[in-house]
Amino acid sequence: MNKKILVVDDEQSIAGAIVYAFRREGYIVEAAYDGEEALKLASSFKPDVMILDVMMPKLNGYDVCRRLENRIGMGIIMLTVKNDIVDKVIGLELGADDYMTKPFDLRELVARTKALLRRLENKPEEEVQLTVIKDLRLNKINRSVQLGTETLELTPKEFDLLALLIMHPDRVYTRDELLDLVWSMDYAGGTRTVDIHMQRLRKKLGEPYQQLLQTVYGVGYKALRELP
Repeated sequence: MNKKILVVDDEQSIAGAIVYAFRREGYIVEAAYDGEEALKLASSFKPDVMILDVMMPKLNGYDVCRRLENRIGMGIIMLTVKNDIVDKVIGLELGADDYMTKPFDLRELVARTKALLRRLENKPEEEVQLTVIKDLRLNKINRSVQLGTETLELTPKEFDLLALLIMHPDRVYTRDELLDLVWSMDYAGGTRTVDIHMQRLRKKLGEPYQQLLQTVYGVGYKALRELP
């Protein structure tokens, strides 16, 4: 089944060029020209990857990231004319998976999207597909996390971070290792993003399950095999 790409940019000439480039590669592509339209299409079209411009009317790219209701399995690449590290950090900490500054090469955008899709796909078969810790169930096949009867709404990066730790209990990872293994890219924002994602994960897990994610002071993080 062909992967679906949603292109969101208020400059129709840029959006059109991106759409054309991905359709040539065989992807199913839709376009939106403002943030509100992007949210509606994200809900109905259910893209595998959203190419999201930051500076747009009505809702900017950051607002779109904040308001997305279901990010499970969806990747985001943000586009902007800005080249400020603060803007990059904000986008990635809101759940974007990658970031490109305009003007950019369409071939590079396509290549980065393909790489992101590979990261979002199922991991090798030898990896554990389902992990259960009391009422917490993490499924690698459909990339879902259930706590009792509730499905937790995690961003792709939150899921990847939780899966890595839970599936390798007692293994201590440094923040740099987590950046390399989860983000799989040169990330100029630094290790602070790991701490922010960990805080959000713990909040979503709530008590007592947030206690599974332990801080190893001065080093990084690890997951426990069972609830303390």
